[in-house]
Amino acid sequence: MKSAKLTDMIRGWFVGNFEPTLYRTNDVEVAVKEYTAGEFEDAHYHKIATEITVVLDGKIEMAGKVWNAGDIVVIEPDDVSGFKALTAARLVVVKIPGANNDKYLA
Repeated sequence: MKSAKLTDMIRGWFVGNFEPTLYRTNDVEVAVKEYTAGEFEDAHYHKIATEITVVLDGKIEMAGKVWNAGDIVVIEPDDVSGFKALTAARLVVVKIPGANNDKYLA
């Protein structure tokens, strides 16, 4: 059995081919991400990976739309998406496959 604290992971990522990780794999990346209101990430896209975001709590703007708790958003390769937390927000993000160096600023 392995265990870890989410606070020991970098930006919430705990499964994938990076360090630190609780489970190393190239097949998928998984994170639990927390944001304060106003935090954002610049618009970017992936050439290989599909990114699935589940909004657990809060309200966010992503891909030009507003999403709320319970919404699931799938961003496919070459889809450009920026991100902004409109309120405090908590997300689960899954990236398939776990393609290192597959983030390109738009």
